Amino acid sequence: MSGTLGLTGFLIGLAVLPTLAAGVAAAKESLDAERVKAVAAMLADAPAGLGKPADDREAWGRLAAMDVYKQTVPRAEKIMADPWAEQTDELYLDFSRTGTRTNWERVAFKRRSYLAPLVLAECVENKGRFLPAIEKLVDALCAERTWVMPAHDRELKNFNGAVTDIDLASSALAWQLATADHILGGKLKPEARTKLRDNVGRRVLEPYRAMFSGERPPNWWMLTTNNWNAVCLAGVTGTALAQIGPREQRAQFVVAAEKYSRNFLAGFTPDGYCSEGLGYWDYGFGNYVLLAETVRQATNGGVDMLAAPAAKAPAMFGARIGIISGVAPAFADCGVKSQPAPDVMYFLNRRFALGLRAYDTLDYTAVIGNLDSAMLFSFPNAATEAKPALEAAAGPELRTWFDTAGILIGRPAPNSPCRMGVALKGGHNAEHHNHNDVGSFVVVVGDRPVLLDPGNETYTARTFSNKRYDSKLLNSYGHPVPVAAGKLQREGREAQAKVLRADFSAQADTLQLDISSAYAVPELKALERTFVYSREKAGSLTVADRVEYKSPQAFGTALLTLGTWEQLQDGSLVVRDGKAAVRVEVDAGGAAWTVQAEEIVENAPVKPTRLGIKLTKPAVSASITMKITPQE
Repeated sequence: MSGTLGLTGFLIGLAVLPTLAAGVAAAKESLDAERVKAVAAMLADAPAGLGKPADDREAWGRLAAMDVYKQTVPRAEKIMADPWAEQTDELYLDFSRTGTRTNWERVAFKRRSYLAPLVLAECVENKGRFLPAIEKLVDALCAERTWVMPAHDRELKNFNGAVTDIDLASSALAWQLATADHILGGKLKPEARTKLRDNVGRRVLEPYRAMFSGERPPNWWMLTTNNWNAVCLAGVTGTALAQIGPREQRAQFVVAAEKYSRNFLAGFTPDGYCSEGLGYWDYGFGNYVLLAETVRQATNGGVDMLAAPAAKAPAMFGARIGIISGVAPAFADCGVKSQPAPDVMYFLNRRFALGLRAYDTLDYTAVIGNLDSAMLFSFPNAATEAKPALEAAAGPELRTWFDTAGILIGRPAPNSPCRMGVALKGGHNAEHHNHNDVGSFVVVVGDRPVLLDPGNETYTARTFSNKRYDSKLLNSYGHPVPVAAGKLQREGREAQAKVLRADFSAQADTLQLDISSAYAVPELKALERTFVYSREKAGSLTVADRVEYKSPQAFGTALLTLGTWEQLQDGSLVVRDGKAAVRVEVDAGGAAWTVQAEEIVENAPVKPTRLGIKLTKPAVSASITMKITPQE
């Protein structure tokens, strides 16, 4: 899916591609032969990809009449007219030498993005005008040493041909090429089709078959619980269904997808929370949707992975994570402007009859960037076949409480004067795409996150290494959380928030957390953070920290903003972002405190300002309370 599910620099996951020795035993467990036989009986005699072949002019005539498909023609013409950047070995080696991902990715992703508009334009126009460019692109892609990204090939084993692994990029490209082959069929020259199929088989299908059959160790993503699992499974399974002839062999890929995708669903907490962040839910669960629907169509409804009980709560995450005005928290490696992917939400809205008015219709521009999503959404699918909700949803609830994850989203009552919404985070410091952020929070006024979690940095080799938390955006310094005895939060599962109190009412929500385990401070006896979100009047959020030490120690906390700030004569702070502003009244129980502003500069999309609020003297026990209210 274009933008949300495409291969962008932000949405590429972990930067290493290890092989899990512990997973060998699991992979050697043969697929259930009876299940393979049952699935084979559901499949058609011949392989088929998503959508209709270009020769079906009635089907393509309908799409050709749509403005969004008409626009693929000038885009394809521009691609043919522009020079194509060379993807050299030197460019691939840039990451292993410098740790920079973007130089190779900029060229590679651009080249790979050419395939969809060229193929779609040819199907719309049906004159053969774009076929030479498509065949040229197939030649160029098949000439690459490896389809695995350099950031996932740190030891250059794929680049040097010592091994053929499968990653996010290679599995996605294989599916794109397989879909192009399915759509264009005999329009392509026989030698081009042969080259395409040989490369897809050699680089993706055969390695994966060897992995799930136990002939070689599995790539780590088969057994992991993050977005890689769903993305790679979607790619290899979609490719197999479009390319492999014998039904039993295609059935093996479907059964393998059923088996290994359970790991992905296990990565969500039982309440459906996605600790990777909203952007990765768009990417990971969005690909799970593609996988599930592709398999459902191939098996004529016989295998419906979205109907799995474990899929229901994760499917609701996108509808539940929003605060107000389309703003969601940028927890973990997430962009501050991330929103639920509209194509994914459209599908889930109709499939589960959610009645969300904002997602009643589909904007096709969101899906035509990739051939698989274009074909899935442009032709009948489970969403178009589903009966929509009879009534629109009344709107978001007052709160979303992810009780297992310890995440609270607080919203104003409908038609009330309250203008503030909040996201409050407990959690732990070993989450997927983890930031050390136990106790973080976001305050939204109107449509602006005036106080926020600043989200992700631009990925480099450091991001997914043992130096990850050198980044001030990924360690707790770049989050609105305490600093205890001069120390930031530690990483690891043991650094977790313990929920002491969770009291919710129509007027106010109270969440009290013990966050002491997040700090490796021997002198620390207790550290509690209490949030009180009030919906009264314009709304307010009170953040109260209470600390106890064995001996006098320093203590402080912080606010993060992308806006400006000032301190008034009465000591209170005013933070502004656009037309929205909040007033922060600080009470340190009579102790003196200071505020120091610092712009956090990392290789990142944003440069937030950290307002460090610190007691001027060490103390055995102390408290800092911040009351945050909208400023007129």
